[in-house]
Amino acid sequence: MTSTAPQPTALPPVTDEAQWRQALADLRVREKAATRELDAIAAQRRRLPMVQLPDYTLVGADGPVRLVDLFDGKHQLVTYHHMWFPGEEWQCGGCTGFTSQFTRLDFLQPYDARFVVVTQGPIDEALAYREKVGNRMTWYSTADSPFGQDMGAGPGEGFAVNVFLRDGDTVYRTWHTDGRGTEQLSHFFPLLDILPWGRMEEWQDSPEGWPRTPAYEGWEGSKDIARLYGPGSGHRD
Repeated sequence: MTSTAPQPTALPPVTDEAQWRQALADLRVREKAATRELDAIAAQRRRLPMVQLPDYTLVGADGPVRLVDLFDGKHQLVTYHHMWFPGEEWQCGGCTGFTSQFTRLDFLQPYDARFVVVTQGPIDEALAYREKVGNRMTWYSTADSPFGQDMGAGPGEGFAVNVFLRDGDTVYRTWHTDGRGTEQLSHFFPLLDILPWGRMEEWQDSPEGWPRTPAYEGWEGSKDIARLYGPGSGHRD
């Protein structure tokens, strides 16, 4: 891990079970409202218009591949655009950690969908990095294509998530997000947010005495990911 969590100087107040259950019930009202709002947002997302895309060509492990072929016969496709820094041994820690979560994607098959990584790195370098950090996803390179740039994650830019729909050989872009918009796709942040001390980052609204660290300090770096999940880690199939 990149750091050791600081020790707290305060704890939540102690109460009896009846008071605890009442406080939990009060919170549950807001949690249920948030769930209903997320349902409404998802409903609006399903009603978004879409834009037709040109016939991009990317590069995969077996050579050039058309964008429509990334669907692998499915009708829906999600792409995570992994940041890439030319010449660097260790790529973006946030992207490396985010994509390392997805070790079992077969559950998407009954939903007629696929989820892959796209990066600006040359395919040979990208695949070598994938192996080094133990990533399980399928990677494609957009180094020689404007696809990444057009999808909001060009050279020198940040990360992004895009969603596409295929109708025959025609591909449409249906949704895009970046920044904290990607948190909803992760199990990492939701798990941290239910902990008593939360993410322990300085920007969060926490009671006095809660442990606090600078943003990102607790995140695993790329080296940590490689140690935990790369070759020789004992965590691979």
